[in-house]
Amino acid sequence: MAIIIVSGLPRSGTSLMMQMLQAGGLTVLADEHRPPDPDNPRGYFEYEPVKALARDNSWLPKAEGQAVKVISALLTHLPAELQYKIILMKRPLTEVLASQKRMLQRLGRAGSTAGEAALEKIFTRQLADTERRLAAWKNAALLVVHYHQALAEPEATAQAVAQFLGLPLKIAEMVRVVDPSLHRQRF
Repeated sequence: MAIIIVSGLPRSGTSLMMQMLQAGGLTVLADEHRPPDPDNPRGYFEYEPVKALARDNSWLPKAEGQAVKVISALLTHLPAELQYKIILMKRPLTEVLASQKRMLQRLGRAGSTAGEAALEKIFTRQLADTERRLAAWKNAALLVVHYHQALAEPEATAQAVAQFLGLPLKIAEMVRVVDPSLHRQRF
C-alpha cells in the first residue's frame, strides 16, 4: 500500500489538503507539536519526525495507507524502496512569499536575507526540479493540485483526489472543510 504524501512549498495549501483528506476519511499522520495559530487556524497537520527525514526515515513504512505532509525540499529523502502517491500543492509564488512574510512578521522572526525576486527564482527552480524528479520516479504517482482551484472548485478537486488515490473518500465532507475566507494573501 502506498504512502500518501502531501507536498509543496510552505504556505502553498498543504494544510488545506491535509484537512480535506482527513475529512474525507483518510488517516493522517500528524501530531500537535505545532498547534493552530492565526496563520493556520485549523492547524498545520505536521508530523515532527518529517523535519528529520534526511537523518532518519525509519518511521516511513508505518505511514503506509496514511497521509503525511512533507515539504517539497524534503522529498529527495524519501526512500526509493517504498511506494508513494504524492499530491503536490501549487500556489502563485507571490502569494506564497507574502504569506510567509506575514507569518514571520507575526512571529517576530526575520525572513530570508534574499530579496523577493531572488526567492521567487529559487522557489521556481525548486518546484521545477521537484516535478521533474517526481515524474521520473518509478515508485511514485503524482497529482498536481492548484490552490486556487481547490478553493474555487472544491468538489471537483475532492473528486480528482479520490480518483487519484483510488479511495472512496467522503467528497461532501472534504468540500465542507474548504473555507475561501482563509485565503488572505491575494494578488
